Amino acid sequence: MNIPADDLNRQMKLASAEDASAVHLSLVGNTYTILVSGEDTAGRYSLIDMYVRPGGGPPAHRHDCEESFTVLEGEIEATFRGAKVLLRAGQVIQIPANAPHQFRNNSAQPARLLCICSPAGQEGMFRELGVEVPTITTVPPKPDAATAEAFKAKAQALAAKYKTEFVEA
Repeated sequence: MNIPADDLNRQMKLASAEDASAVHLSLVGNTYTILVSGEDTAGRYSLIDMYVRPGGGPPAHRHDCEESFTVLEGEIEATFRGAKVLLRAGQVIQIPANAPHQFRNNSAQPARLLCICSPAGQEGMFRELGVEVPTITTVPPKPDAATAEAFKAKAQALAAKYKTEFVEA
């Protein structure tokens, strides 16, 4: 077996959404905290802590990375190629690259997920679209109609850059 030498330029990373240095990004009513980025993993994967409020979740979409969600708290309804499944704490769903999917928190309680994207890259879109908030549980300001339309237009404009496509649910 031929394993490459240890790259001493790469370092271990210890991260938590509760760290004072954590950056929390509000997107579509959720808060995403990038725990491990592509910069940390030489592009191999990213790890995002997702706080999903009741009614929260992204629109239906697909992208070129593999994605898995581990439900830590609460529950979400995931839609994969049109089929719906309810996921509760302790369950994991893996979404193949390029497959249409979305998730929604249809419960009255917040949900918390860990999301792995491989290869990394989607976290860049979150950084460009998100609005920084102080904590993972901070309720973001509700956007007015013009702000919501500007967000949708920006998401559409960035989609190709991040190999993402928004699709009909």
